[in-house]
Amino acid sequence: MKKTWQQLFIRQGFQLQEENGVFNCLQETETNKAFLLRSLDALHVEYKYDRLSLEISTPAVSEKMWLAVIDGPERKGYGDVWFEPGVDELELYGLDTYISGIVREFNRLGLQTTMSCDGHNGRRTTFVLFVREEDAQTATKILNAIGIKARSRASQVNIFSDRRELLDAAETLHTLDKESINDMKAVQRQLFHNSLENLLSISGASENEEAIREYVKEQLTPYVDHITVDPAGNLLAQKTYGHGPTILLNAHLDTYEEFEPGRVIQKQGNIWSSSKGILGADDRAGIAVLLAVAKRLHLRERKFRGTIKFIFTVKEEIGLCGAKQVDETFLWGVNAAIVVDRRGKGDIVTSCGNTQLFCTPEYGAFFEEVAAAEGLKGWKCTQGGSSDTRIWAEHGIPSVNLSVGYQNEHTDRESLDVEACYETFELVCGILAQSVDLYRIANGRGRIVNRVLR
Repeated sequence: MKKTWQQLFIRQGFQLQEENGVFNCLQETETNKAFLLRSLDALHVEYKYDRLSLEISTPAVSEKMWLAVIDGPERKGYGDVWFEPGVDELELYGLDTYISGIVREFNRLGLQTTMSCDGHNGRRTTFVLFVREEDAQTATKILNAIGIKARSRASQVNIFSDRRELLDAAETLHTLDKESINDMKAVQRQLFHNSLENLLSISGASENEEAIREYVKEQLTPYVDHITVDPAGNLLAQKTYGHGPTILLNAHLDTYEEFEPGRVIQKQGNIWSSSKGILGADDRAGIAVLLAVAKRLHLRERKFRGTIKFIFTVKEEIGLCGAKQVDETFLWGVNAAIVVDRRGKGDIVTSCGNTQLFCTPEYGAFFEEVAAAEGLKGWKCTQGGSSDTRIWAEHGIPSVNLSVGYQNEHTDRESLDVEACYETFELVCGILAQSVDLYRIANGRGRIVNRVLR
């Protein structure tokens, strides 16, 4: 998706705060402001600047155009950024283009850096050097939490990700505050909430899923081997982590109706709602869970051997249309399916009412057992309504649909328990960590042959 000016600035490390379309420049150094203005001039951007604020009237350019200018001949990229503790005098043009944003954010968070390199497109090691060894360890944990593979040795952090992922990482780091970075559980929850809020900002009712599909594709691409959009508009992706079972993870892209213009997400503790119209947590919450799972698997924090197939369907709200049109070949070899699209919390849906089974009793019970082992209380098998789960079960795939925390969907009273949503993420990770048992239980007792209850 095209970036805003604010995003382009953050991804390069410029510390400008946007307020009603005007950028506050008080937190930025004179050297960096001069570099920024020269870059805008090179792009022939129209703006007004008075040292304290910057107002841009030209629409944001593509990041490709932005990088072509910001990475021009003026860029020294020498990587040395020694400065007095507590004084942020970083000269951005002296840092490599793809890592300057990360370096600036680490210093903002109080993790003082001394040198860096963005890898020069694979020719060198990507790294950030810190003043203190403990800061390097904290930085490594934070990078891993946001889906960037990193490892620290003494005061140096080596990064093992594509350099374009570094730009995304800078944007994500910008959402963290200095007070929370030493509590990794708090950081992980905050990152999850940020992702969820981003998803809830993108409207996309049935038959109008282009924007949300493009966003999910952009977020998922770094963590999968293959990704494509099928003729029906569904987003399909796959990632292999060695030999083992093939698990299908599914959520749907569409919402019941479009979001109301100008609506605000209201937050009262763990409960989120919309100031007007639907919230859209059905099924933005499910998407957030699956994107978080993809990042967690990428880091190998929980052991999983096998293949994950992702399906983000379109037109679920108007008759499961997208799921019905998934090419059967993509489902070949799938051993089990997990759908994340159930209201409330603690439900493991194993049938559509009393008319269609989704799985054997043993398969549902396995989810209950893993939830208990993970310290997640209240998860029980139950009947449910119509969802994409029906379609996967009709293909003979043992399937369940998990609660993801929303209530009163399709109404202006819709709400989301974000803690329940995060708990679903933890459950899915726990299930995948037991992939051998999952395969045995899902397939060792046979696939669902008689899927319709009489």
